[in-house]
Amino acid sequence: MWFEPDVQPIPGMNFPPKDFESVTLTNKGHGRIEQRTLTVSSQLKGFLPWPHLEQVFKLERRFTSIRTGKVQKQVVYGITSLSRQDITPRQLLQMTRAYWGIENGLHYRRDVTLLEDRTRMTKGRMGQAMACINNLVLGILLGKLKFRYLPRTRRYFAAHPDEALSLITRL
Repeated sequence: MWFEPDVQPIPGMNFPPKDFESVTLTNKGHGRIEQRTLTVSSQLKGFLPWPHLEQVFKLERRFTSIRTGKVQKQVVYGITSLSRQDITPRQLLQMTRAYWGIENGLHYRRDVTLLEDRTRMTKGRMGQAMACINNLVLGILLGKLKFRYLPRTRRYFAAHPDEALSLITRL
């Protein structure tokens, strides 16, 4: 509600001015045009019972497929302990984009490709052991051997188990 436009006030009443600051960045790549708009406000500091809250923000993403023209929109809300003196809206927008690069680069590989979220190992420390094995797999395949696309690499080693075993024994 904070980021929504103000409705008409009752006659004789008014809304306090909001301290919104926005920045928009547009990128083209991967067959689409991405437009991101970040709007920040520090007026809720001290109003919300959230420790160390300095700013709230609204991130609007608009993706347009170059091939089809189809438009997708996403809206994400967030909070940060960084003040306007610590970070500009442009820097905050870049930071949120970098965060999703990590999320997509590491967690997506673990959760989707290695099926970590589907694993239901509750006995003892089996879950931790499986996470260590997944870290080892990612470290070897992506870090040491420089494979770029993990699903293709998994399919390759599934079809060539002798090479997978050879890889493990060479460690």
